[in-house]
Amino acid sequence: MSGLAAERCRACRPGTPPLDVAEIDALRRELDPGWSVGEGRVLRRSLRFPDFARATACAVEIALVAQAEDHHPDLHLGWGHLDVELTTHAIGGLSRNDFVLAAKIDRIAAAR
Repeated sequence: MSGLAAERCRACRPGTPPLDVAEIDALRRELDPGWSVGEGRVLRRSLRFPDFARATACAVEIALVAQAEDHHPDLHLGWGHLDVELTTHAIGGLSRNDFVLAAKIDRIAAAR
């Protein structure tokens, strides 16, 4: 898996620019191919499960990791699915933190 998963999220400093297209493309190659980028501002992945309980358990595991990293995704939970969206609101786009957390989510998903 990605070396990104071993990194920690870091607070963005004022004036930190969002990643450009080349940086996004390079980092995306380190993630599961299920991730997509919307408008260069949001990183998305849909996870599928055989039931609601397993989708919920995965959401809880992601929430605990996100809290520890102090970088919080939007989680959309339903029967048999969990949709994850990452962005760095403070800079209005994607930062390295989004890819670090995505790599950690990939590890969680792979273990299920």
